[in-house]
Amino acid sequence: MDKALRLHPRDNVALALESLPPGVTVCVGESAVRTRDRIPYGHKFALSPIPRGDRVIKYGHPIGRATRDISPGEHVHVHNLGSGRTYGDTALPEEKVDLPKVPRPSATHFLGFRRPDGRTGVRNHVLVLAAVHCVNGVVERIGQEVPGTVALPHIYGCSQLGEDLELTVRVLRAYASHPNVGATLLVGLGCEALPTVELVEELRSKGYVIELLTVQEVGGSRAAVERGKAMASELLRKVREARREPIPLSELVVGVECGGSDAWSGITANPVVGAVADALVGLGGTVILSEVTEFIGAERILAARAVSPEVGEEILRAVARREAVAEEMGVDLRGAQPSPGNMEGGLTTIEEKSLGAIAKGGTTPVMEFLPYGESPTARGLVVMDTSGNDPESVTGMVAGGAQLVLFTTGRGTPLGNPIAPVIKISSNTPLFERMRDDIDFDAGPILRGSSVTRVAGELLELLIAVAGGKLTRAEEWGHREFAIEARAPRV
Repeated sequence: MDKALRLHPRDNVALALESLPPGVTVCVGESAVRTRDRIPYGHKFALSPIPRGDRVIKYGHPIGRATRDISPGEHVHVHNLGSGRTYGDTALPEEKVDLPKVPRPSATHFLGFRRPDGRTGVRNHVLVLAAVHCVNGVVERIGQEVPGTVALPHIYGCSQLGEDLELTVRVLRAYASHPNVGATLLVGLGCEALPTVELVEELRSKGYVIELLTVQEVGGSRAAVERGKAMASELLRKVREARREPIPLSELVVGVECGGSDAWSGITANPVVGAVADALVGLGGTVILSEVTEFIGAERILAARAVSPEVGEEILRAVARREAVAEEMGVDLRGAQPSPGNMEGGLTTIEEKSLGAIAKGGTTPVMEFLPYGESPTARGLVVMDTSGNDPESVTGMVAGGAQLVLFTTGRGTPLGNPIAPVIKISSNTPLFERMRDDIDFDAGPILRGSSVTRVAGELLELLIAVAGGKLTRAEEWGHREFAIEARAPRV
């Protein structure tokens, strides 16, 4: 078995396929390199001399510059490699790359729930939703005492200003009317800033099944729990009348996410998800790619795929806007991207992480750029303006209509979502073996010679099964993380 992997002919670094001690000779293609340091599994080492200030190349693109002279066989990481953004570098649009085509799935339909408005869901939840943080205790108690419901407590709904409150209303409205939700019990306190009554009236006028419970009106928490249990039980009885029926795969909306990435994420799991994304788009489905801060250094590559110059400019402006906000605060995004866990897994610079991260979006044109939590108006690949924070990003994509999420991880992230199944995909087999309770699918066989096409085909079949009712590990364990991106200070 090979001990190292070079990803592109232009690369001047390779990745260790196993932990390499110093002083061993490693064959990489037609050349041989003697290691000068211990090279941890998944980390980079130099294939040729890289003078101080020269670009380090991986994936065929610059991922940063050497901060000192680097010799062949030397470990390339945070001690001698820095982000090219310091030098004003930007990634150039890449030549067109076609991912391997995924075979058409064995099924053309999944078994889902057809809603009165025509949309389709992959789950049929009764959602017990807090309108404000003050009622979280009531919401959680109702969820505990009425099995089959999904309780969604959170920290929003009051002490919010302007755009921040508007965003909370948008997201809570989207969750209450999501196609994975058959009915909602909205629990308010009675004095929150969020327009609870108006929200319920609006959703009812559009045909959604929603009931309102106000704690101050019914006599406090104990009375609210008792009233809420009866209301939730009745909603459960109603939604259980719904039956799954065959739904074309073209009606799937899938969010793609990566969290706890390592050096293999951009080589195995993310390209596999990208191939599935291409297959879904080819079938007429919709894929949402988010995490704008994880485009930095690769934003021009993504923008070059935009269906129009306007969409491409929106991508570039969104990246610049997030960098500018960090600069105004006197902080550097590169202090958090990559994260400490990313770095321990072998990622060094924000460009390196981004080049691997955008692989989740496959190769099809970017049809639209969406504000946080808004639904696509076009089918195909769309990009949503979110942070790189996993729960914030997933929350936004689900608010935008994603019925399920493909989530890659190299370090192990057990995150889920209250109403949408999250399929966890490991970038390497040791992680899959170590965290079987949290990981649904292993992309690691690619490092042992399996093709992206075969592995992606298997993932697509799993996605169809989950859409049809198969539970994910996150659902089994009750992972229901929820976070709305903040846009203003609290008062």
